[in-house]
Amino acid sequence: MADAPHIPDEAETRARWGAFAWTEENAAQAEKVIARYPAGRQQSAVMPLLDLAQRQVGAETQTQGWLPVPVMEYIARQLDMPYMRVYEVATFYTMYNLAPVGRYHVQVCGTTPCMLRGSDDVFAACKNKGLVKGATTPDGLFTLTEVECLGACANAPMVQINDDNYEDLTYDSMGAILDDLAAGKQPKIGPQIERQTSCPEGGPTSLQEMVGENHDYRGSW
Repeated sequence: MADAPHIPDEAETRARWGAFAWTEENAAQAEKVIARYPAGRQQSAVMPLLDLAQRQVGAETQTQGWLPVPVMEYIARQLDMPYMRVYEVATFYTMYNLAPVGRYHVQVCGTTPCMLRGSDDVFAACKNKGLVKGATTPDGLFTLTEVECLGACANAPMVQINDDNYEDLTYDSMGAILDDLAAGKQPKIGPQIERQTSCPEGGPTSLQEMVGENHDYRGSW
């Protein structure tokens, strides 16, 4: 279901990213992450280091970031592991971008719960704002991707844009979110209807007498 990324020319990629190295701040963070794991188990740090590298690339390009091959090779050398093992991790999880994306990576869930609750309307709103699946808008602002379940089925349909989830979407609310982002505004994160996280619409339906009360159960077990 996920759209295949358009990976840039290798020579161009190596010319741009072949000399990749951590910033001073990220180098310290990488060492801190690696130190969480026992000696000889530093390869367990591959996922957080991939995320850190993607964020560094994003900061340098003013986008959501991606993972050029030389960047993954850099991480492989630091963790003393084959490059292919790093690549396997990066290609398994959709949180890692294998090709350049825009400033806002709009990942729309198209799995069954979201589909039944209106993900087609979400895609329609994106299309009418000029977004095309698997592509970045000409202004470099948005990249649209269809992804598998993002784990917010009770609040379907939903999208993840960079690090934030936007849930309980309609055609209109999705369009408003894109308008806000394009205007440099921060849309409301989370449910776009009146509910708290994934609680029932209209407020609690059970244990209502506890709402607003401050209960402290420490030491009661």
